[in-house]
Amino acid sequence: MFEYKQHVDGFLSYCRYHKKLSEKSIRAYKIDLSQYENFSDELSKQALWNYIEYLNKKYKPKTAKRKLATLKAFIHFLLLQDLIDYNPFDKLETTIKEPMLLPKTIPLDIIARLISFSYQQIVFAKTDYQIRCAVRNTAIFELMFATGARVAEICTLHSENVDLSGNSVRFYGKGSKERIIPIENFAVLSILKKYRSMFEKEISASGYFFVNKLGGRMTEQSVRNMINTYCKLCGVEMHITPHMFRHSFATLLLEEDVDIRYIQRMLGHSSITTTQIYTHVTSAKQKEILKTKHPRNKLNIG
Repeated sequence: MFEYKQHVDGFLSYCRYHKKLSEKSIRAYKIDLSQYENFSDELSKQALWNYIEYLNKKYKPKTAKRKLATLKAFIHFLLLQDLIDYNPFDKLETTIKEPMLLPKTIPLDIIARLISFSYQQIVFAKTDYQIRCAVRNTAIFELMFATGARVAEICTLHSENVDLSGNSVRFYGKGSKERIIPIENFAVLSILKKYRSMFEKEISASGYFFVNKLGGRMTEQSVRNMINTYCKLCGVEMHITPHMFRHSFATLLLEEDVDIRYIQRMLGHSSITTTQIYTHVTSAKQKEILKTKHPRNKLNIG
């Protein structure tokens, strides 16, 4: 019997050093493979069939699909290394259907209220510390909405990848895929320049563009907490996450008739299928417009 467990560490090293996956992805792979190790000692077709059944019973479709994708990636690695000579997933039905969840977006007026409030915080700040925090928070708000970047990309953004003289920011997304997003709004450029000037010493020392009070990089949780705080302070009752800025960026551009292929590139999606979820959002909006705004609804005939 093929002892697949002894090759798990090699697979994780391959993911780290060859595929350049994030540590977060590698941790998830390790957890998923450890779970399968506890389930079965072999990678046979029957074992995988039983495991798919187990995943479908225990987990929601999205989680089950991810765990199955981990196994597929591991088996692909074994095939690449000539450690196995056939794919046990061949002729095995692995489709897991999940309900299509439309991405949650933020109404444009609420985005405007949050960004406007963040600028007010700069004006009304009473101490140097408060001013610095307010400028940094405003810069984060502006960059999230201007680029549609993931919160992890914002927080791990290195200073050398922010070119404010060339009006662009370079992001490295999933799988270290590079994309350059132009910044063409004067207000966004201005607050980014103001922030960089104010935090020049800390940015230089850490290497990261957005830094916290300890001089380290901003964390994703810090950004979430900042958004929650600002929502409460300016009376926004809607629960808003950083990722909703990304969804809003894509949806609002699509509503402005921007070609979906351009949006795909700006979001850093490998496949346009991922981006097409936003077409369903705009279709839902069209339905609502025709339902509530069409003049025929005002005609009382017969």
